[in-house]
Amino acid sequence: MRLFKVIFIIALITSCQQQKNIELPFYNTPDFTPIFIDQEKEVSEIVTHQIGSFSMSDQNNHKVTEADIKGKIHVANFIFTSCGSICPIMTENMKIIDAGFSGDPQVEILSFSVTPWIDNVEVLKEYTLKNNIKSDNWHFLTGKKSEIYDLARKSYFAEEDIGFTKDSTEFLHTEHVILVDATQRIRGIYNGTLKLDMKQLSEDIQTLKDERDSNIF
Repeated sequence: MRLFKVIFIIALITSCQQQKNIELPFYNTPDFTPIFIDQEKEVSEIVTHQIGSFSMSDQNNHKVTEADIKGKIHVANFIFTSCGSICPIMTENMKIIDAGFSGDPQVEILSFSVTPWIDNVEVLKEYTLKNNIKSDNWHFLTGKKSEIYDLARKSYFAEEDIGFTKDSTEFLHTEHVILVDATQRIRGIYNGTLKLDMKQLSEDIQTLKDERDSNIF
């Protein structure tokens, strides 16, 4: 009987050690209602929303598609180089993320231009040089306006509810920064104009890295 109890306790401890907590919520809808899931449930059955496909060019004239971020954590925001209000602040604050994960093969930063008819590859390259941005995993992206706007509103929920029903004729302007995990599911939304939010984002990226290293999924 005593031996049975010892075996049971060891099995219980082992089971608890094997269980990994999913700390960050998931987001399925543009109202950003958090969905908390424990490790025993099938995420794919509950969280159906994922970032869609895309094809853009970055500041180095390299093609970037959804295949390049597959299996990686990524952060997305939406800016334009001629913006004189929130965009310079967002770019400066995003350097907090860049400082922590520059060159990290598990993390990508995607800054989509919302004025792609102005922000071509050359303009984006000049912008990165002006802002002393040299990281290989921080991409400033340009492409078709309709594709960028649909991606922002339908995939990233960048403007939350107010932008979800808008079309590409209505200008996109948002301070939101979106965190996406390695399975292309949204895990966080942050105010890119606030350093405190960017510091929290940095911590949450590390949480997702730990989650991935623990082989939760």
